[in-house]
Amino acid sequence: MKKIIIFGSIIVILFGLLAFVTSYQNKQKIAEVGDNPYNKNDLDPATIELLDDPNYQNIILPKELDEKLKNEEDMIVYFYSSTCVYCKEATPILMPIAEKMNIHIDQFNLLEFPDGWDHYNIEATPTLVHFVNGKEVERVEGLQEEEAYKEILTKWTSK
Repeated sequence: MKKIIIFGSIIVILFGLLAFVTSYQNKQKIAEVGDNPYNKNDLDPATIELLDDPNYQNIILPKELDEKLKNEEDMIVYFYSSTCVYCKEATPILMPIAEKMNIHIDQFNLLEFPDGWDHYNIEATPTLVHFVNGKEVERVEGLQEEEAYKEILTKWTSK
């Protein structure tokens, strides 16, 4: 019985140590990036990996998005999750197209701000939503081909 207690204690200590080291490493990665656009210290590891990715630099926070919508601004918002396989395929296609077309797309990370799922009626990621005068006028869900993104962005910005 003593052996079981000793082994159990060792396992608990090892898991605690592993959790501490992982947390410390994540905080170090956040500090290395410097500018943390999420304004929070506890980020999912998948989000931490994207902090210095050039395709994920237009992060918008929930308060900022709500303020823009309240001010009846026109905007395009890309709702994604750092762990979404389809988002990881879509973002490197979408963001360079938007940059070439000189279109700003705000990026809302649903993994870090899960209230956004219900607040913005998001059913799947990735989702692009076009707002005009602070109201949603159109949305596109799921991974699209490059040409489809070009057509969507052209349509939305030519109005």
